[in-house]
Amino acid sequence: MDSEKDHEAPQPLTYTFSKEERLCSKRLITLLFSKGSSFNLYPLRFVFYTEPGTTPAPTQVVISVSKRHFKRAVDRNRLKRQMREAYRLNKQLLLADPAKAPALLGILYIGKEKNPFNLFRKN
Repeated sequence: MDSEKDHEAPQPLTYTFSKEERLCSKRLITLLFSKGSSFNLYPLRFVFYTEPGTTPAPTQVVISVSKRHFKRAVDRNRLKRQMREAYRLNKQLLLADPAKAPALLGILYIGKEKNPFNLFRKN
């Protein structure tokens, strides 16, 4: 019955970052960086590719911190953890309109200094 579909309850917001949302495929990462568009919002650089149907999940994300600027793995891991947390808490803004959401998203840390978590939250 069509009237049942019209009265379905909206899906609750989920603040998860599941395996399906992580971009792991080398082929898709190459596609993202070769054909994607980008913009900088210091200290972050966002690379996105909006071709629909590229991935099974709504948006797949890769997060990266340069080894050149942060030699110690603990520093890179801390920055990546902070970036993942900021994305997880704010991804509903990105996914509010699935038609405009990018299929692939790369978030790169381009700064040379360690920043507090509050900087990621406001971006």
